[in-house]
Amino acid sequence: MAQDKLKMIPLGGLGEFGMNCMVLRWQDDIIVIDAGLMFPEEELLGVDIVVPDISYLTENRDKVRAIVLTHAHEDHIGGLPWILSELNVPVYGTEFTLAFVEGKLEEHGLLDDADLIEILPGERFTLGPFAITPIRVTHSLVDCVALAIHTPVGVVLHTGDFKVDLSPPDGKPFDLHAFAELGKQGVLALLQDSTNVDRRGYTPSEKAVRPRLDEIFSQTQKKLFFSCFSSSIHRIRLAMELAAEHGRKIAIVGRSLDNSTEIAQDLGYLDPAPGLIINPGQIKELPDHKVCVMITGTQGEPMSALSRAAVSNHKHAQIEPGDTVLLSSRVIPGNEKSIYRMIDHLERRDAKVIYDDGASGLIHVSGHGSQEELRLIINLVRPKFFIPVHGDYRHLKRHAELAGSMGVVEKTLLLEDGDILEMDRSSATKTGKVTVGRVCIDSGGASTDVVEDMVIRDRKHLSEDGIVLPIIAINKHTGKVENAPEIVMRGTAIDGEDLIAEARQVVQRTLDGSSGEEKADYGVIKEKIRTDLKRYIQKSTSRRPLIMPVILEI
Repeated sequence: MAQDKLKMIPLGGLGEFGMNCMVLRWQDDIIVIDAGLMFPEEELLGVDIVVPDISYLTENRDKVRAIVLTHAHEDHIGGLPWILSELNVPVYGTEFTLAFVEGKLEEHGLLDDADLIEILPGERFTLGPFAITPIRVTHSLVDCVALAIHTPVGVVLHTGDFKVDLSPPDGKPFDLHAFAELGKQGVLALLQDSTNVDRRGYTPSEKAVRPRLDEIFSQTQKKLFFSCFSSSIHRIRLAMELAAEHGRKIAIVGRSLDNSTEIAQDLGYLDPAPGLIINPGQIKELPDHKVCVMITGTQGEPMSALSRAAVSNHKHAQIEPGDTVLLSSRVIPGNEKSIYRMIDHLERRDAKVIYDDGASGLIHVSGHGSQEELRLIINLVRPKFFIPVHGDYRHLKRHAELAGSMGVVEKTLLLEDGDILEMDRSSATKTGKVTVGRVCIDSGGASTDVVEDMVIRDRKHLSEDGIVLPIIAINKHTGKVENAPEIVMRGTAIDGEDLIAEARQVVQRTLDGSSGEEKADYGVIKEKIRTDLKRYIQKSTSRRPLIMPVILEI
């Protein structure tokens, strides 16, 4: 039967980092794996976040059974408020993941209506024709799972984000055994994280950073500012242990760190010694060598606590000569400028800044598997079909090549957002495309608004060429122009009295050449002025500012 095929449709995350969202469909049942966001590139002016276009899901809303989450990073859960406001379906995730989701939904006033269902590694649950077994994996976050999805045509295994860490700080290692068992039973398709496909060898265990961090704690004479991603619970736990060993109290500064440490303490992932954590207000009451400030802002985000402290603009976090600032994180591509600008400010304050995985030891390890781990999983699972996920096109392509070169996979498939892949027990073919894209969201102020492409285009236009406002006063009874047109220019880099005088003449000639009827129809007269003025400015300056005629009725 033609319709007896499993459909796999990525709505985001294949061709970009972030916005991860994968659809699996069997006949009239759909499940969604992850619902991520992406942070905007520089050209998306004034946009706060980017989420996938879910029109495919809204068109099939009666078929969507649930959203299943692999872990709590923003690029996997950040789009949930947007999706759930359009499509209220149950959300499945591990305890820690759902604790993060609750905070996010509460912020958007969606928590009361949400149906959040906890899952446990190794415990199978069923959604329509899909039987799903979560499998414990290790990552830079806790409580992460891969998903083994048993479908009518075979098992689809989605790794989520992972690295193979067999001795993680929380004592819950990567479950290699479960992957091997699935490999024995047979896996139809493996979807594997491509983030670190360019890195040779293995990704070091989270414990590998301990020696270097220990050294930094012991060598620091004054205050130590420790900055890492707020979701890196293992790293936070390690910093707390080292602070206790070196006789330092910990002050937590920054909202996201506050939230995540609170959740991790509630769920037993962090167990700081009694009295270890102090209020940020108490920092100045203690000698400098007794303080470790855990602070948000490793990426130099403009309003983060560390960025504010770097310009002496933070109430509690005061950076003074001789203090040490440790950035225990990687530089996310695209953030280099803001990070180095922040480091410059810190250096101006005579702080010692440690921010590079130098030869002196590791201060950060990745949460994603390198080439040997990717090979290891492919070898264990031996899938019929291999589909790389999570990454730019070049990562996906390299990953497909890596899998193809191993000789254990029957077919590698390169999918991009919107592709429809149809699979049965013996074949997998791309059969078409669905509508995908990105939805830009501006969450400034009280409301969350979708920013249309046209708005971004206008913002880009304004930022490059500025704006010209011809202002004309027209008597609404007689249709006569009352005085000479005014020209206001902003951000145009066009100067010169002559040019402005000539622009006035252009507008005046347009008005003189228009009939009374045209002048009475403001839509018509505005368009005529805009066209003539645009032609003149373009011809004389080669610029294309936004021209908005303003008509004042008198």
